[in-house]
Amino acid sequence: MSTTLAAPHPTYPEGFRARRGLNWATVGFMYTSYYFCRYNFSYANKAIKDEFGFTNSDMGTILSMQFIAYGCGQIINGLLTDRIGGRRAMLIGAGGTITVNLLFGAASFWGMLSLFTLLWGLNGYVQAFGAPGFIKINSSWFSEKQRGTFAGIFGIMINLGRLAANKLLPLLLVGFALGSLAQIPPLHWRWMFWVPAIIASLVAVVFAFVVRDTPEECGFRNLFAGEADHADTEVRAQIGAVFRHIVTNPVVWVIAAAYACTGAVRQAVDQWFPVYFQEVHHLKMTGSLFQALGYMIPIVASAGSFLSGWVSDRFFQSRRAPVACAVYLIEMAVILAATQVQTVGWAVVFFVLVSFTVNSTHSLLGPAAAMDIGGRKMAAFASGCIDAFQYFGAALGMKILGWVLDNKGWGYYFYYMIPFGVVGAVLMYSISHRVSLKKSGTPKA
Repeated sequence: MSTTLAAPHPTYPEGFRARRGLNWATVGFMYTSYYFCRYNFSYANKAIKDEFGFTNSDMGTILSMQFIAYGCGQIINGLLTDRIGGRRAMLIGAGGTITVNLLFGAASFWGMLSLFTLLWGLNGYVQAFGAPGFIKINSSWFSEKQRGTFAGIFGIMINLGRLAANKLLPLLLVGFALGSLAQIPPLHWRWMFWVPAIIASLVAVVFAFVVRDTPEECGFRNLFAGEADHADTEVRAQIGAVFRHIVTNPVVWVIAAAYACTGAVRQAVDQWFPVYFQEVHHLKMTGSLFQALGYMIPIVASAGSFLSGWVSDRFFQSRRAPVACAVYLIEMAVILAATQVQTVGWAVVFFVLVSFTVNSTHSLLGPAAAMDIGGRKMAAFASGCIDAFQYFGAALGMKILGWVLDNKGWGYYFYYMIPFGVVGAVLMYSISHRVSLKKSGTPKA
């Protein structure tokens, strides 16, 4: 009788796991604060619209500008990040988003649509230093075989920011008590931008002192023996060489197109679900059901991110496309069922299920596939190219959805999402046979 031995766990030098955990957690919380400074808009959406008489299409314009700027920023900043390093890139982005959020709150004293649009577009651009920096840093700290699972953890950190936003931001509008210490009165919506900026500032200070780009900077060497991505200890590369290598890989653009479909659906849920439940089902943001939804969406989104990455590592030899294809098909079925929604209870169920599926493809095709394609030397630009199209898709989607809501009504909300699931499934099926997403040859530093 033969016995099959499981592959041994890698042996790391003493202190490495603890230092990686500290690095990863700090990077994660920095990125969480980025999201806190981005998802605040969805909660201020209705208040801004009501105060200044803007239409849904006007709000879609503000969001579209953010997504276009974010998408362009992903490409530009991803390329820069592969040159300057992830730590420096994330600090630049943090400083930028803190400044813009403070200015956006101050812009409430003028109430000009053009000013709101300009500032939120700037926020989109500076926020685009976050994901490339995050992925650049962690591609050096994790094995190739751990990246799908890591991508799921990346999704969890994103959703921590959303969970914090869902819990805190509605309370700013109605007031709350700090135990027996103080009573915070109802605040103007501008505080939804000022409070996240203050929190991000505090996290950025800790980040600057704690985070390092590579294990080598902390004295840990030869950690992932035999892995091509880790054979070269130099993680920075020439911009021209990285650009040529990534943009001539056709797989990048197949994944980018699928990611555009993910972005169109993901932002339709994330940016519009508070308005949907307020206008369609007349829920108050401080009500128990709305608060429960604010918890459930980030939690199931985190579960989808982690589970899809783990499944791709564990059962598909770290291949992302077959898992993503299956998830797109499940998403289509869920959305088709959601079009028949009549009651608030079922609406909650389907929002949660759509969030589960769309965040599964988000983590698989963004961080995981980008690290597979680019390795630690080119992960930031690969991520930037792919992630850019998520936001180009979202920008187009927000304009379409704003028009649909103004002219056709909320009854067409879920129908808007269906074509994106179809296209995403077809694109992922077209590359599901591939064992590797890489292009041969690696540019020199």
